Amino acid sequence: MIALSVALACAPLQAATPEQQALHERLDRLQQQLAEQKRQLEALRQQLTAQQTAQQQAAQQQMAQQQMAQQQGAGARGAWPNDALAERRGAGTGVAANSAQSGSGSGQPPSGGAGPATTRAGAGGTASAAGSAASSAAAPAAAPASAAVGQPPPTDGRPPEVAPIFEQPGVLTPRGKYVLEPSAQFAYSSSNRIALVGYTIIPALLIGLVDVREVKRNTSTGALTGRYGLTRRLELEAKLPYVYRSDATVSREIFTGTSTEKVFDTSGKGIGDVELALRYQINNGGVDKPYYVGGLRLKTRTGQDPFGVVTDCSKRCIGPDATGTGLPLELPTGSGFYALQPSLTWLFPSDPAIFFGSVSYLHNFKRHGVMRQIMNGEREPLGTIAPGGVIGFNFGMGLALNDKAALSLGYDHNSIARTRQNGVTVPGSVRTQLGTLLLGLSYRFSPQRTLNIAVGAGLTRDTPDLQLSLRLPMTF
Repeated sequence: MIALSVALACAPLQAATPEQQALHERLDRLQQQLAEQKRQLEALRQQLTAQQTAQQQAAQQQMAQQQMAQQQGAGARGAWPNDALAERRGAGTGVAANSAQSGSGSGQPPSGGAGPATTRAGAGGTASAAGSAASSAAAPAAAPASAAVGQPPPTDGRPPEVAPIFEQPGVLTPRGKYVLEPSAQFAYSSSNRIALVGYTIIPALLIGLVDVREVKRNTSTGALTGRYGLTRRLELEAKLPYVYRSDATVSREIFTGTSTEKVFDTSGKGIGDVELALRYQINNGGVDKPYYVGGLRLKTRTGQDPFGVVTDCSKRCIGPDATGTGLPLELPTGSGFYALQPSLTWLFPSDPAIFFGSVSYLHNFKRHGVMRQIMNGEREPLGTIAPGGVIGFNFGMGLALNDKAALSLGYDHNSIARTRQNGVTVPGSVRTQLGTLLLGLSYRFSPQRTLNIAVGAGLTRDTPDLQLSLRLPMTF
């Protein structure tokens, strides 16, 4: 009886076992799938978290690099008024700003080449754009990494640098620093002259001779310039040039009536006139305040004297018994006169550009008892020679393209007075106007190395048709 009861009770359980097993298996599979999906979701969440963390770190690192670049770029950037810009931003926002151009000139703001830009372009340069200027490439001390909230970072009071397009730089060398600047310059000019010797019967008819001359001149100058910062505002400069010149003159000799053209080739090479200069920054300047730099340059007579080379004349070069072309058989490499040139350069930061310019006066000291060398070892006395003074001015604008490249554009003008001999104006001597349009580019390879290129186009008949200069200032 008991055995029958147990069998009846177990019968239903045994009949349902296969279905229950199938259901349990399905539940197990669902649980496994849910667990797998949960693991996948957890892995995706971890990946998203890691990506967000990496993006935040990259953004923070980029911001830190930008701040460091702004702090270190003030003197090396080559053409951006970072110190002034940092002051403006710091004062306007009440938040600490990082100070951040070469630069040279060359320029050099002014330069004569100035340039901005040592000109900063300036002219003198850089200003020398200005710019030698860069020249132009001396880097100022880096600003502190941080400043108190609401106060602008301290600056060294030096003007910003620009691509130099003029001879004289506008940004001074920092105290205790050296700048060594190798440079190369090429100039080409051509001119045609027609002289009518005779008389006219009617306006359309000339009785006499026509003197036609075509002159082509090529001048290459390599120079090594050294600058040293004596104080925070005063620098000393020395320049040693080496000159190579070649002239070709095509003419029909006057008074002969010949139809045959003659070509007269001549050249000269050697050390040019060594130059010494002092430059002093007059004020600190700043945002919407110009910087002023005064300069004094001394040009010596170390180059080949133009009166010391042999001239193509057998007796005299002037007068009724003059014979020969009157042209030198060898070209001089110097001017033959000592000269002193005071100058004043200004740079005006105006975000995002820098304006620069300069004015100068070159005084040539007269020489007494000058003798000209002619052929057959003879000498022709000329007496006292007083070259005219040179009034010069230039102006331009420098603009930073990025943290390494800068562009400068400027104009340089020189007005040369007439030459006097024995107190009388030399016949045929007139005031000469030289105007040059200049374009400069500066690229900073490092805080100590900057490449400056400037191209000039002559705007007057007496100005060289083309001027091309290359500077590589290196700071130590």
